[in-house]
Amino acid sequence: MAVAYKQLISTAEKMETSLASLSPPSVILTQDELKKIAAYKAVEFVESGMVLGLGTGSTACHAVDRIGELLRQGKLKNVIGVPTSKKTHEQALSLGIPLSDLDSHPVLDLAIDGADEVDTEMNLVKGRGGSLLREKMVEGACKKFVVIVDESKLVPYIGGSGLAMPVEVVPFCWKFTAKRLKDLFEDCGCVAKLRTCCEKINKKEQPFVTDNGNYIVDLYFKKDIGDLKIASDSILRLAGVVEHGMFLDMATTVIVAGELGVTIKNK
Repeated sequence: MAVAYKQLISTAEKMETSLASLSPPSVILTQDELKKIAAYKAVEFVESGMVLGLGTGSTACHAVDRIGELLRQGKLKNVIGVPTSKKTHEQALSLGIPLSDLDSHPVLDLAIDGADEVDTEMNLVKGRGGSLLREKMVEGACKKFVVIVDESKLVPYIGGSGLAMPVEVVPFCWKFTAKRLKDLFEDCGCVAKLRTCCEKINKKEQPFVTDNGNYIVDLYFKKDIGDLKIASDSILRLAGVVEHGMFLDMATTVIVAGELGVTIKNK
C-alpha cells in the first residue's frame, strides 16, 4: 500500500471533511493512513459533554490524538476519557484530555477502539496489544462502541487470520493453563504459546506482562472454532483464565477504511 490522498491528509484539519463525500482515492493508501481515516471518521461520533472510552493500539491512537486536537481547538468541550491501558492514559494526559475511571463513571456514552479481527457478524478479536481485559471492561460499560479498522482486519470467521487470539492468564502455573486451553480446541488444530517481550535475562526471553500483572497465552487456530459463545464459556470456566480476546456482540458500529473509501456497518 503506498501514499494517501495527499490533498486530503496533508494536515489534520483537512481530515475534518466528511469522508463519505470524498471521491475514491486516485492512489493507494498505506495501512497507517487507512487507520487514520477510520479513526477520524469515528471521532465524528464524539460530542461535547461525553464520557468516552479511549482505546489502545495503533488505530485508537489516531482517534485519541484527534480528540485531543479538537479539545485544544475548542470544537469539543467537557469531554472526559476513560483509558483502556497505561499507555493510553499517558497519551491522553499528554494531550490534555481530562481522565476518570469506571468507579466514577460506570456508564460511558461512547468508546472508540481498534480490533485485530472483525468477522461477518461484527464479533471481534482484540488484545494483540495486550490490553484486552481493561478494554473489555471499559467497552462493556459503554452505550455505543465504535470499532475502527482497515480492511485487512476483516475475516470470514474468528481466528480466520491465522494470527493470535489472546487469553490473559494468571502467572501461577501458566503452562498448566496453556495446556488446558490447547486441549479445549484440539479438534481445531490449536497451538498455545506464551507471549514474550523483547527483554531478555541471561539470554532467555521473558514473559509479556499485562497492565494487570498477568501473562498472555496466544491461541492459534487452523480451523473455525464453531459456536463462539460456547467457546467463550469454555475458556472462562478454566481456573487460571482471567479473560479472553473475543469481543462478542459488543460492537455497535464498525468503520472500515479501504482503498476505495470508508464503509460503516451498524448493528
